[in-house]
Amino acid sequence: MSNRFSIDDAAPPLVIPYPNLAAYRRPSQQHVDWLLDCGVPLEALIRPPMVLVARGIKAPDGCFEEDPDGEHWLVFPEATDVAYWQPKSGAMATWNKRCFAIGEDAVTNSATYAFDHCLNIFTNPIHWLRADRDGCVIIDWSQAFDRLCDCPRIAVAEGLLDKLEHHLQPLRMPEIFVLRQREAAE
Repeated sequence: MSNRFSIDDAAPPLVIPYPNLAAYRRPSQQHVDWLLDCGVPLEALIRPPMVLVARGIKAPDGCFEEDPDGEHWLVFPEATDVAYWQPKSGAMATWNKRCFAIGEDAVTNSATYAFDHCLNIFTNPIHWLRADRDGCVIIDWSQAFDRLCDCPRIAVAEGLLDKLEHHLQPLRMPEIFVLRQREAAE
């Protein structure tokens, strides 16, 4: 009996669920017309990743659940998750709670801050799309401090300023003690 470890003995890697984006539809002409009427440039809709449409509901845990009888949601694929926005209600959801913002790649992209530019934080996906996806829309404010604390410059929509300032503080600080050295015994 060998004690050697082989790759076959390893546990299968943890797979994080991701929806089948191929099952989602492209925006209908009615969706596109509405977005264009809202001032969204066409390039912002078709630039990868393309904005998609799904039908569903927001579950009590904050995740999106597909439901053929549900409302239409705009779908924004992100690197680690998928974000959803329901324009009528303004509700936002994610597929697996890993995504903290729509357009979150802008947070860590050095080009975002080049030439003294800022990370722009918008109130909703329409404003973000109007700005040709230049920035992000925060979905999960509880992650704001951890995700944004290293940003050199942030520009935020005026209506979000108080919310951002509230969330750009650590949830808790450690209790701090002072170490005192004993004087050397003679």
